[in-house]
Amino acid sequence: MKKRCFYIAILAGALLNSSCQDFLDQKPDTILTNDQVFGDPNLIRSALADFYDRISWGQRPGGGQYDYTVLDEAIKYDFDQFNSFDRNRWRVYDYGLIRSFNQFLQGLNETDALTDTEKAPLIGEVRLLRAWCYFNTCRTLGGMPIVGDEVFDYVPGVDVTALQFPRATEAEMYDYIISECQESAELMSGDKTTNNARANKWTAKMLAARAALYAGSLAKYNNMMPAPIQTAGREVGIESARANGYYETALAEATEVIEQSPYELQDRRPEDKALNFYEAVCVKEANTEVIWARDYIFPGQTHGFTGANLPTSMAQDANTSYLSILLNLVEEFEPINTTTPGQGSKFEVGSFGGTPQFFETASELFESRDPRLAGTVLYPGSTFAGAEVVYQAGQLNREGNAWMKREGAANSTANGQLLTSENGPIFNSALRLVNKTGFGIRKFLDETPAAGTIGRGSEMWEPRFRMAEAYLIAAEAAFELNGGSNAVALSNINAVRARAGVQPLTVLTFENIVHERRVEFAFEDHRYWDLLRWRRAHIVWNGNPRNEQAGRRGLWPYRVVASGDPNNGKWAFEVRNMDFIYPNPLYFELRHYYSELDNGWLNNNPKLVRNPYQ
Repeated sequence: MKKRCFYIAILAGALLNSSCQDFLDQKPDTILTNDQVFGDPNLIRSALADFYDRISWGQRPGGGQYDYTVLDEAIKYDFDQFNSFDRNRWRVYDYGLIRSFNQFLQGLNETDALTDTEKAPLIGEVRLLRAWCYFNTCRTLGGMPIVGDEVFDYVPGVDVTALQFPRATEAEMYDYIISECQESAELMSGDKTTNNARANKWTAKMLAARAALYAGSLAKYNNMMPAPIQTAGREVGIESARANGYYETALAEATEVIEQSPYELQDRRPEDKALNFYEAVCVKEANTEVIWARDYIFPGQTHGFTGANLPTSMAQDANTSYLSILLNLVEEFEPINTTTPGQGSKFEVGSFGGTPQFFETASELFESRDPRLAGTVLYPGSTFAGAEVVYQAGQLNREGNAWMKREGAANSTANGQLLTSENGPIFNSALRLVNKTGFGIRKFLDETPAAGTIGRGSEMWEPRFRMAEAYLIAAEAAFELNGGSNAVALSNINAVRARAGVQPLTVLTFENIVHERRVEFAFEDHRYWDLLRWRRAHIVWNGNPRNEQAGRRGLWPYRVVASGDPNNGKWAFEVRNMDFIYPNPLYFELRHYYSELDNGWLNNNPKLVRNPYQ
């Protein structure tokens, strides 16, 4: 065995008897050789634990706030001229990590410190983590080199052509990911892990299902474009004939998770569907929904998402109100009583210059919507940690026969009453730490005391896979294979909708699928990838200022202050364009569907080919 080094922690206690979270909490602090690591079962497990700190990508609470502001879900509290996407924002190209996985597998296979029975689940776990890395690479770059289990060592003067691998086709890479997941699942335990932080058999099944769904979508929808996005060697671009095979795999893998795994759609609060949804996604204790998550624990591993996004009136530290949620998303949550289930609708608020609609409370307008709205978004009059969230842009006063709006500074008063809340929304593009749209984020906000302080931080986890996705993968795959009247497709999507508290669908359309995934998975790193695989991103975010989907909108609440008027004390709302703070509409170009290959990569490996529009 060659003398390679691992940077890992020397552990005092036996990891075999420690909890899963203890396993993942271990931090590297010592350089050891391969022989030292793989001669000790405890050190083997410590080396494996280190991988979990290196596999988080995309939108996530612990990854910073700005990533949530580049789509049609949220904006930040101050001026931003962003319009064109960064095609490399979420690019993953980590062959150093792939090499570490392969080095670990090599050492594990060669060691006598563990029996073959003990090795098998560890081998499956590492192969699954490696497949996860390849998946995140493939969805940003297309097909890239697949190096298998090889560990390559560079020696100066050696012929480097043996180290230069060509790109796989996009289909080959998805095939490899799916195969690795299926084989890993056979090696891994199906038991739950502490806080679902460690991957298991069902994680592998979910990744296989997601990868197959992505590949099927690309095979179908890319080829429906007037000019499909592809390279000559199919490093980008999957043949349309492959679509159904991928959908069949996605359906089979997702169905197995639904029918055989120990997880289930969490539905233990039928009297409060909004709270139930929040807990299903965000609360770890007794959770039945989440299959795999990036966990955090105090002390040592926390993040600042809660502190950055609490309403100003509830701030626990210097940061607050970073994210303002867009009306674009909020109006996607359908009315509970509707003749068109499975699609969003605009709020009927009238016009201040004509006839405003008046509401008894600030929250009335939103309480009749899909309960998932209240589990996802803080709206006027909603509550957080037992306290009301007051969003008020101003007052609506009666002057003769006309209604006139009046706005002020944060926490200002007029007519002896609150004029503008300290929470906002406020028309000031330079003013930070205050809301701009009339909506804040609820999902992933942590109610734990002091979770919003810099000194403590939040333990809120980052779900990667949960049961709702298994159902919606099965629904989408069955729809693509058999059409909108298919009983399997309908039963799966309606299971998610029943848990949410909205009407069942009798016929399923593609637009219903788009809608359901948008409201179920808001802020969970699905929206961007869904629009890419369906080849809809350039249509939805077309840069046209007259396209409401590309623009950014808020809904500002006003308290009626009009003594003697029957509407005095009620609430009215006005749709506001956010162009005063985000002047440019979202503009997704065809070149944004795939990331670029850096010139350095191309220079070091002449066998690589550039991506389209590069």
